[in-house]
Amino acid sequence: MHARSTRHAPGGECDAVLVARAVAGDADAVTALVRRHLAAAYAVAHAIVLERADAEDVCQDAFTAILARLDECRPAESFRAWLLQSVRNRAISFRRWQRVRAAAVLGTVPGESDVPAAAESPLAAAERADLRARLTAALATLPDAQRAVVLLHDVEGWGHREIGALLGVAEGTSRSHLFSARRRLRAQLRPALGPACRPVFEPATVRAAG
Repeated sequence: MHARSTRHAPGGECDAVLVARAVAGDADAVTALVRRHLAAAYAVAHAIVLERADAEDVCQDAFTAILARLDECRPAESFRAWLLQSVRNRAISFRRWQRVRAAAVLGTVPGESDVPAAAESPLAAAERADLRARLTAALATLPDAQRAVVLLHDVEGWGHREIGALLGVAEGTSRSHLFSARRRLRAQLRPALGPACRPVFEPATVRAAG
């Protein structure tokens, strides 16, 4: 009998059952695991590497590596934690590689190109691109832990318990990182945005810029 798992898809099987099926060669179980945990994996990767395409690459690499070693998942209920830790480690390694590469060429890592939507005016597109650029630049100045906490909490809606478990810190430490990150972001964005700067770093700000 399988132990109970807290990870169930609506009307679906727990991770333990899906892992067992996937190890036995069930492609549908593999697909179900990927679909269930892809959003969380992407959130973790994006909180560290910032660029969307890079986050997608990190997720793909992590899933490929984890699924190839699925029989090592003990107990099976730990699949989510195992996956997210792998994503985090790979994202950190990728970011370090970015920094080394950028320093080697004495330039900056290229960012996402801004292509206006068909119904968007050039002025609105420019303003949105400028806000995104300012937010990305401000986020890049944060320590890795603070950036991960503020994006996972304020943008992805994660709780401090889950963030703490991922980062290996206490809930209180996660809250402290969030407070410090918001304060630093507010200080950096206020000179550029003036009175329009929100009193705290809020998810709506990032979503509007995206």
